[in-house]
Parts: sequence; C-alpha cells; structure tokens
Amino acid sequence: MEGAKFSATWGSRDVLDIILVHPVLVGEGSADRAVEGVFRHPLRFQRLRLDVGAADVPRFGEGAAAASG
Repeated sequence: MEGAKFSATWGSRDVLDIILVHPVLVGEGSADRAVEGVFRHPLRFQRLRLDVGAADVPRFGEGAAAASG
C-alpha cells in the first residue's frame, strides 16, 4: 500500500499513519460506498470470522468485489 493515504475525517487534511501488519485473524466490517476512494462514515466492526483464514480473503483491490466496484 505504498503511497496510500487515509484522512482522519471527511474533508480533513490530517493524514493518518499506516502500519502494515501480518494478518492472523479475519474481521468483518461494514462501510458506506466510497466517493473517490474516501469513505463518508467510519468503518464499523461487525464480528470476528473464525471460520475464515487470512489466506481465504482476497488482497485489497483484488477479487470479485473489486471487479464489481
């Protein structure tokens, strides 16, 4: 995700730091559709997915969801 930037809030010029981690657990979340790559509302944690491993989840920008967006 080199070059990726995430803002603190909608319209904010404050940029959040990105810390890459090695995935161990899979979590499910919900979010609004992005506008120009920016979510209007915060992502919301729904639950841990203990039935899914990190290797089962497509990387960001890959998979069916990325193709339909």
